[in-house]
Amino acid sequence: MLACRGIWLIKGNTLTSPSPAFGVLLVNLGTPDEPTPKAVKRFLKQFLSDPRVVDLSPWLWQPILQGIILNTRPAKVAKLYQSVWTEQGSPLMVISEQQAQKLATDLSATFNQTIPVELGMSYGNPSIESGFAKLKAQGAERIVVLPLYPQYSCSTVASVFDAVAQYFTQVRDIPELRFSKQYFDHEAYIAALAHSVKRHWKTHGQADKLILSFHGIPLRYATEGDPYPEQCRATAKLLAQALELTEGQWQVCFQSRFGKEEWLTPYADELLADLPRQGVKSVDVICPAFATDCLETLEEISIGGKETFLHAGGEAYHFIPCLNDDELHIELLRQLVQEQAQPWIRAE
Repeated sequence: MLACRGIWLIKGNTLTSPSPAFGVLLVNLGTPDEPTPKAVKRFLKQFLSDPRVVDLSPWLWQPILQGIILNTRPAKVAKLYQSVWTEQGSPLMVISEQQAQKLATDLSATFNQTIPVELGMSYGNPSIESGFAKLKAQGAERIVVLPLYPQYSCSTVASVFDAVAQYFTQVRDIPELRFSKQYFDHEAYIAALAHSVKRHWKTHGQADKLILSFHGIPLRYATEGDPYPEQCRATAKLLAQALELTEGQWQVCFQSRFGKEEWLTPYADELLADLPRQGVKSVDVICPAFATDCLETLEEISIGGKETFLHAGGEAYHFIPCLNDDELHIELLRQLVQEQAQPWIRAE
């Protein structure tokens, strides 16, 4: 049985409960507050000003960003967000809140003590700073930071690390921290992905080919040492093995490229347009790099990808949702947190 090393305090004649053994900050990319050009512009300005995302010299990049991109893209992107927005709000935010709530419930049951879990988004609200502040207000002096990116990239996980480090330059008393870097080959992660695919096949049948679409990064980042593409391909291979697929039954591609620089290939849109000419008439598409459905999965892949494939002569296209708040996904997150928190707990 796992027990937490909490300290009971006596105030007067009252025995008070201990501070939590630790808290958890779940971090994802973020989302605009509203599907409006103004809100999207604010979000894109913060996102595209991160040097981990666009590493060009600010003297070169900022005039382009401020003078062109932020005056042309927000209206277009806002329409895309409107196509996936729900009555509850942004899909990414709604699902992230569900993930945090379910993870907190599981952790509290595991440790027989309330373990606070808060959200912090790299861009937009709630911020990483507000997440730390909420955990501190609940007495958490030890914190596990869990970026929801299975595969490490300097443009995602390292950006979270930068934000965490920057925040604590302004804090007098910092907590103990544990930081989860990646989980691209974690057994529970692969099992959760395989279960979601098998569940889909049970309902819809198996397509000619399973397409694994990962978010892209500039090819230059990889040649300079970013391990992201190798980790994506490792995830894909492990999933294919778990599903007992032959080499011709699955394929990796990369989506969401931006700008004129060469990114990781093959590009998702070009692959989906070419597959029907190769005789592939039906595809199942999954996005393993995303822990939560968002604009890039719901609009770009589920809607846009389908249009591209069918227009090119494909006959059947099925999008397999992200793991979201699925039970096995929450179990994976619990395991990841528990592995990081191991130095703070003891067996009894």
